[in-house]
Amino acid sequence: MTARILVVEDEERIRQFLKRGLTYEKYAVETAVDGKEGLEKARDNPPDLVLLDVMLPGIDGLEVCRRLRAASDVPILMLTAKEAIEDRVAGLDAGADDYLVKPFSFDELLARVRALLRRAQPAQPQVYRFADLELDTGTRQGRRAGKTFDLTAKEYELLELFMRNPRQVLTRDVIFDRVWGYDFGGESNIIEVYVRYLRQKTEFDDLPRLIHTVRGVGYVLREEE
Repeated sequence: MTARILVVEDEERIRQFLKRGLTYEKYAVETAVDGKEGLEKARDNPPDLVLLDVMLPGIDGLEVCRRLRAASDVPILMLTAKEAIEDRVAGLDAGADDYLVKPFSFDELLARVRALLRRAQPAQPQVYRFADLELDTGTRQGRRAGKTFDLTAKEYELLELFMRNPRQVLTRDVIFDRVWGYDFGGESNIIEVYVRYLRQKTEFDDLPRLIHTVRGVGYVLREEE
């Protein structure tokens, strides 16, 4: 089944470049020139993935991202000319799954698109359990201390990786490879951002921490000592 990609980009040269390249790669591509049109097209014909420019006229990319994320878990790849770490974090905090700084190579864009579209769900839903934490692969929801919480696509994949490998220290390289599916770059703080998201959702009511930092190495799912 052909994946449908919505490209929201106001610069015509880049918009047409992305449409031609992605169409050649056998994706079904729809485009929008500003945030308002992008939100309308995403609502009327929900895509499988959104390529979203940050600097858009009218409703900017961050606000578009927040509204998209509030309505669905569609994978969102933000395109930005800003290289500052705080700008990248702002995109992730708005709900983006990934970001790519312009100018970028089309091969790298394709790698990230493929990684975001990869949604390998188990044939038979199951529930992973560790301590008082549960992860339902059917509903893609977590549960702890009797409370159920929702997860974005990348939060789910990261928590599933931890739940499948309890008490095993996972290096940053392993997490990058298993969750993002490519070399995201050693200087990126995307893992820290998503671990923080998971901790916010699993440590409510002063519950003890389960996802621990192993300094200089990575992270581990274990009970507090």
